[in-house]
Amino acid sequence: MKFVVVGTSHFGYEAVQTILKQDETAEIHLYEAAEEASFMSCGAQSYLEDIAQELDELHFANNASYADQGIHMHAASKVIDLDTETKTITVETADGTTQQSYDKLLLSPGGYAPVPKFEGHDLEHVYTFRGREDAGVVKERMAQSKKAVVIGAGYIGVEVATAYTQAGIDTVLIDSFDHILPTYVDIELAEQLEAHAKEKNLDFHGNEKVQKLTGQDGKVTGVVTDKQEYEADTVVVAIGVRPDTDWLDGIIDLDDKGYVEINENMETSAPDVYAGGDATKVVNAATGKKTPIALATNARRQGIVAALHALGKDTVKMLPVAGTSALHVFDYTVVTTGISNINKDSYDGKVASAYVEEKVYPDFMRKPGKVYMKIYFDEDTHVILGAQFVSVHDVADAINAISIAINAKWTLEQLAMVDFYYQPNYDRPWHFVQVLAHQALGNTFGGADKILF
Repeated sequence: MKFVVVGTSHFGYEAVQTILKQDETAEIHLYEAAEEASFMSCGAQSYLEDIAQELDELHFANNASYADQGIHMHAASKVIDLDTETKTITVETADGTTQQSYDKLLLSPGGYAPVPKFEGHDLEHVYTFRGREDAGVVKERMAQSKKAVVIGAGYIGVEVATAYTQAGIDTVLIDSFDHILPTYVDIELAEQLEAHAKEKNLDFHGNEKVQKLTGQDGKVTGVVTDKQEYEADTVVVAIGVRPDTDWLDGIIDLDDKGYVEINENMETSAPDVYAGGDATKVVNAATGKKTPIALATNARRQGIVAALHALGKDTVKMLPVAGTSALHVFDYTVVTTGISNINKDSYDGKVASAYVEEKVYPDFMRKPGKVYMKIYFDEDTHVILGAQFVSVHDVADAINAISIAINAKWTLEQLAMVDFYYQPNYDRPWHFVQVLAHQALGNTFGGADKILF
């Protein structure tokens, strides 16, 4: 059987590896628009911060490694059209266009970083930050930049602003929302991050909308918002991701935002065509509704599901996901899962929440520092719907416990009394996750809030 896989990021990678493990004789053609396959954008911040020394380190596979597996690797080959009747794709390369037939087609159209068409958007030294090429030019620019403005205080914008600030560049971070990471954390936790960012000399400004970019001799010199103007020799626009699916419009079903319509088997509206990755939606485990959650972990699971079903094996379906993610902001770890204040209205029920500040370790361990936490739950049933943790300590793994609880439809009562270990090197007699559940229940039992140390 002939499999054609479009896109070599997380979805495409897992898809071809799964096909090979199930059928070593499969004919696989893998297409990538870029020169080199499988760049991991999730690691780009480490390159800006000089942890990863070369961009090549951030490829979890490459053209040669795919070829070594017997895969027909087509790099610098952009798929621009699809005919579901003849089961062929049209591919554009430097040499022109060609067609390729398929028995099964697995699509990962991906997304792109939009730049609003405000005045000055096309000036020199105005960048986005998505993919290898962007990572390279944004890193290279750090050596010349003195004053940078990052537009968008979401995940990507914070990564870039953090790296630029740590490099000694005078950096301003702007967002139209009132606080940092508005789609990830609520105001209580954001205030901790903003105060910390200020200590590190990152200047955040919320509730501001960019009106235009100014320039001189074709190069950007400033950013004008509805409140003030900022001097800048470098601007990075990070206002989210949109599905790169215009070429599929009218060929397979897309929703009104351009996301490919798929079912739990990753099947599209066309026979033998599957899709996954950033151009698709997943079912939110907290709300039960489809939503865009552009995470590598989701794409990898989708790749496995799509490949197995393309092979005719109905053994695994795509499960709902909570959108669990993590990042670091200077010295702080930030993790989140499930719903938050920004999307709580998407839940069909009464939503309640609790905010708690708690020590991570006993005082005698001489590891000062709190974890700032917020949990969301159904007001009537106490079923857990989401949570956020922020701390100078590495509390990242704890969010996985909440993700499991959300998927299992656990209640606060269950989380408060489940078996967690205690060892002073790692936690207190009541783990902070359980303290959060106790507090959300109003401290009606136990002594989690009375321990002296």
